[in-house]
Amino acid sequence: MFSKADKSKAAAAPARAVPSLVSTDLEITGNLQTPGEVQLDGTVKGDITCGKLMVGEKAAITGQIIADEVVIRGKVTGRVRARSVHLAKTAQVNGDIWHDSLAIEAGAYLDGHCKRNDTQPAAAAPAPARRAEVVAVGDGAGKQPAQGTAKTAAGS
Repeated sequence: MFSKADKSKAAAAPARAVPSLVSTDLEITGNLQTPGEVQLDGTVKGDITCGKLMVGEKAAITGQIIADEVVIRGKVTGRVRARSVHLAKTAQVNGDIWHDSLAIEAGAYLDGHCKRNDTQPAAAAPAPARRAEVVAVGDGAGKQPAQGTAKTAAGS
């Protein structure tokens, strides 16, 4: 029933790390950097670099965010650069968003530009036609999110 082989397999399985937490009563002035996940409910004045960032409704960030995945429910002032960005209906973002995938719920506030990570400067050669991902998120009133794709051409 229990053998040495079972113990070695269990020990070899990587444990998922617990996210780093910044609670509502904590204010940090300085940069945060981790390869893991951060759940932020407090205030950060500085840049954040992490694998996944969850910004709570009462959180406030002033600085640049660089992550693989970002979910924003609170206030962000600064640039967001991530593979996947999700703005919840309570999000308030003042700054540009660089993304591969972007979802914005109805009611979210965004004052800035949205650009794909693969966007080239205007002086570069024209980009070939590409498929852009379009995701609409419902307002939670029982409707299913609309999903689809749109074909875009360079320069349009």
